[in-house]
Amino acid sequence: MIRILFVCHGNICRSPMAEFVMKQLVDEAGLAHEFHIESAATSTEEIGNPVYPPVRRKLSEHGISCNGKTARQMTRADYQRFDLLIGMDRYNVYNMERICGGDPDGKIKMLMHYTDDVRSLNGTPRDVADPWYTRDFEATWRDVSRGCQGLLRQLIP
Repeated sequence: MIRILFVCHGNICRSPMAEFVMKQLVDEAGLAHEFHIESAATSTEEIGNPVYPPVRRKLSEHGISCNGKTARQMTRADYQRFDLLIGMDRYNVYNMERICGGDPDGKIKMLMHYTDDVRSLNGTPRDVADPWYTRDFEATWRDVSRGCQGLLRQLIP
């Protein structure tokens, strides 16, 4: 079983989008039984809140339901529970490492790490577009879709 935790700041936009896109991808590949996929926040701001309505609508446009998902904060214990902890931006990764007390096993990555066409100039992956600020949910959808597809290709060649 491959256990993946997607993480963003509030767990109402990018990380739940990634959670449910990845669940759909593994389901379509007939691999759902081989994966456990969740999402969480680095902050406490949105704990208990449902997925942000524009994200629910974007997922629904693609036939994906996120019903019942509510925001939760990641914990230090998540580092042991999951094989991969995937952040949406460099600030998430910084906070994830702080929460986990580091990354001794190299489990913490950025989602765009799994794409080959969207690297920043210094070679580090760029951030997933944040629709909370941009209001461009389509750009976030494209980033998340590419990242999840690349992640699945790496995990299941």
